Amino acid sequence: MNRSLGSARWMPYLLLAPFLLVFTVFLVYPLYRSAVLACSQTFGPTRHVWVGFDNFLNMARDPDFWTALKNTAIFTAASVLIQLPLALGLALILNRPGLRGRAIFRLIFFMPSLVGLVFVAMMFGLMLDEHDGLVNVLLRAVIPHFPGEFPWLEHYVMASLILASLWIYAGFNMVYFLAALQSVNQDSLDAAAIDGANVWQRFIYVIMPEIRPVLGFVVLLSVIGSLQLFELPFVMLSGAGPENSGLTMVMYLYEKGFQHNDLGFASAIGWTLTILLVGIALAQRRLTRHE
Repeated sequence: MNRSLGSARWMPYLLLAPFLLVFTVFLVYPLYRSAVLACSQTFGPTRHVWVGFDNFLNMARDPDFWTALKNTAIFTAASVLIQLPLALGLALILNRPGLRGRAIFRLIFFMPSLVGLVFVAMMFGLMLDEHDGLVNVLLRAVIPHFPGEFPWLEHYVMASLILASLWIYAGFNMVYFLAALQSVNQDSLDAAAIDGANVWQRFIYVIMPEIRPVLGFVVLLSVIGSLQLFELPFVMLSGAGPENSGLTMVMYLYEKGFQHNDLGFASAIGWTLTILLVGIALAQRRLTRHE
């Protein structure tokens, strides 16, 4: 009897053991090693010397860090203030009652998100090419005095990245908003219309409160994705672009860690990015706490 009670007491720990083992090996230990590495100066993959917070202090003194942070912040702001309103507008149009071909339009807008960032970066890089890009070819055909070769990817780096991001992600976020709009209580909309509320008032006072949880989720998803931007500028600009105009935080981490072989400095950048992400997530949770 006592033996069976002892076995039952240890059974929950035995069942949890596989998860705890995997969690420790693949999450806890790597986080610990990354934290140690962030406070170390590395000499190759095996040798390192403890330097405390020097990596973080040197990062704060590096102009490239502030350039990467500024570019990432601009791209993030564009994702939230341009991309999401566009996605919501598309969702509102496709959610109109009686709209014909809704499934076809939804597929057309969503399809760019299926091709992948690398393909999109290559496609926009070719379209905006200075010599034989599609944009320059069309402008030469339409505008008689247009200069033959205009370097779009040198003069409008951030605008080109934002445009490519809009093309691939606007339809993706539209699907979230469309699902949220289809769950809005139609009786509430009808009651608001009977009370004399116009289209804008129904959107602000009826639709927005209903879709606010999905809106908060999509905003957080867009911010996290923007802060982790790497493939699009790296492939589209073949690097950081002229004068680091396309340098992002993750690209800055890549350059320091894998091109300069400074893994300790790269770990410090990674932890800085993690702190930014956690801070943004906590701030959004605080702002939407009443939900």
